[in-house]
Amino acid sequence: MQDNQLSASQIAQLTESDWRERLDDESYHILREKGTERPFSGIYVDNDDKGVYRCKGCGVTLFTSENKFNSGCGWPSFDQTINDSVVEEHLDTSLGMHRTEVTCRNCGGHLGHVFPDGPQETTGMRYCINSVAIELDTSDK
Repeated sequence: MQDNQLSASQIAQLTESDWRERLDDESYHILREKGTERPFSGIYVDNDDKGVYRCKGCGVTLFTSENKFNSGCGWPSFDQTINDSVVEEHLDTSLGMHRTEVTCRNCGGHLGHVFPDGPQETTGMRYCINSVAIELDTSDK
């Protein structure tokens, strides 16, 4: 476990007040209230730095820069997670749409959505993730 990664027992003890203290307002809104940042506004949309992307809520590694691609959708896009156990997928029918929401399995934070329109030469999936829900760790390239 990374030094900044929260364990399941630590997460279970956090109140919503604790989450508000841990996260800035925009990250809280997205991770805890299932919000979405404006397209093309996030710091990782056009970022090509190498490293791993961690959940901003709990520090779990979610994606690698090797799986990031430019989808043109306005949010950072990845064709796969670091492994199958780091996220959970849920049906999202909000806003009159049928989408698949992606949450961090460790802390339950809302990350974004996954769509089956990614690069066909790899997985065919596009994990469309809010920049404020993740942090790039360049020390773990």
